[in-house]
Amino acid sequence: MKTKALIFFFIISISSCFAKKLPEKTITINKSDGTTITVNAEMAIKPEERNFGYMKRKNIPEGTGMLFVFEADQILSFWMKDTPHPLSIAYIDSKGRIRDIFDMTPYSLSSIVSTSSVRYALEVPQGWFKKNNIQVGDTINLDF
Repeated sequence: MKTKALIFFFIISISSCFAKKLPEKTITINKSDGTTITVNAEMAIKPEERNFGYMKRKNIPEGTGMLFVFEADQILSFWMKDTPHPLSIAYIDSKGRIRDIFDMTPYSLSSIVSTSSVRYALEVPQGWFKKNNIQVGDTINLDF
């Protein structure tokens, strides 16, 4: 019985680590009209951080997001398993250019796949890109 209790405690401890916020950086987005906008993005860099992402998060405030950083350009695929908050995702290439923007449905197991090889993915509350007139072709500063 003690072994089961210790295993349960270990699993709860590990999973609670991932529900915590990751270190943040301010990301600047350069829009095609010459203006800029910033988003405070948690940085998901390690594989375990990228795998967990926003899972279990019920509230993601406006003006915040999560930037997923990968080691190499590749076709990326994200889903919303165990993610209750509606999100939008931008796939961004290694030069900082936004290549795709998609809305994602909470808890969906459908894959949202980039249309080209990209290095980054930026998730924000659903509709944030549209509200801020951020479009495919806009760029992010990569000096983070």
